Amino acid sequence: MKMMKSLLTAALAASMSLVATSALAKDTVGISMPTKSSSRWIADGNNMVEQFKDAGYKTYLQYAEDDIPTQLSQVENMIVRGVDVLVIAAIDGTTLSSALQKAADAGIKVVAYDRLIRDSANVNYYATFNNFQVGVLQAQGIESALGLKNGKGPFNIELFGGSPDDNNAYFFYDGAMSVLQPYIDSGKLNVVSGQMGMDKVSTLRWDGAVAQARMDNLLSAHYTDKRIDAVLSPYDGLSIGILSSLKGVGYGSAGMPMPIISGQDAEIPSVKSILAGEQTATIFKDTRELARVTVGMVNAIMKGTQPEINDTTTYDNGVKVVPSYLLKPVLVDKSNWESVLIDSGYYKRSQL
Repeated sequence: MKMMKSLLTAALAASMSLVATSALAKDTVGISMPTKSSSRWIADGNNMVEQFKDAGYKTYLQYAEDDIPTQLSQVENMIVRGVDVLVIAAIDGTTLSSALQKAADAGIKVVAYDRLIRDSANVNYYATFNNFQVGVLQAQGIESALGLKNGKGPFNIELFGGSPDDNNAYFFYDGAMSVLQPYIDSGKLNVVSGQMGMDKVSTLRWDGAVAQARMDNLLSAHYTDKRIDAVLSPYDGLSIGILSSLKGVGYGSAGMPMPIISGQDAEIPSVKSILAGEQTATIFKDTRELARVTVGMVNAIMKGTQPEINDTTTYDNGVKVVPSYLLKPVLVDKSNWESVLIDSGYYKRSQL
């Protein structure tokens, strides 16, 4: 009886091991996305699943709902289940080092998707947009709308940054400030609150409610007898929160037109807001193209060839410079939304 029990235990262990290592078919790509709270991440996941399928690969897609332990657990589960390659859009790019070491030990390559994974030598490639240029375009939209190049001003502006645990947030901010800082230095732009730098203006987890609360505080503390003329917002979800705050004190009326407000990701609520004359502009990042580049990287990895890259200097993750492919972002406003978003097939007119 004791021997039979031992044999059953061994058989069960072997069975569990077999399930763990062969639960996923060969040529399977594990895709870890941060959250479904933003429509862009849903689009990213769907685009990759579709394009990987067309390329002959199976996928295992999971969303972590902006919870770091959940994403870590999901990534580790993908490693145990035996994916061939991991594609990860990190919630916090500094928290995955131990998991990526396990991936490396298992011979699993890693592609960082849109957000750089930091502090690990086990990030093989990075697919993203030119994130510094995103910030430049956001600021140029403000510059153009205010007429700063034509010498107009001074104007009052407030600055918002992205999540401090997202490496991209610093590129967005630095890109924007490369355009705005000279106007601040010359007095054409005035940051009335004095709040500048990512340590002062960042917005944890890109949370629109946090941005709205901060805008409420800025307005009550600094703008009871002044007008705010522009807001640098790095993401549409923050822009919508900022707009709600501004509407709450009367902006958007005939006597108080909305400030110039930037954004990013061309999310449907913000595109509608642009058409309604509220948000000024957004940055379009075609997730179909990002998926295409990522699928190409994975395909090359699977075949043992060199993936297509166009940047080998920009993205130092603290341990290594990660070979990257950077796509071009596009500024979208009332003048070009149809050609960029509708004619390209990204959205249907009925959605907007």
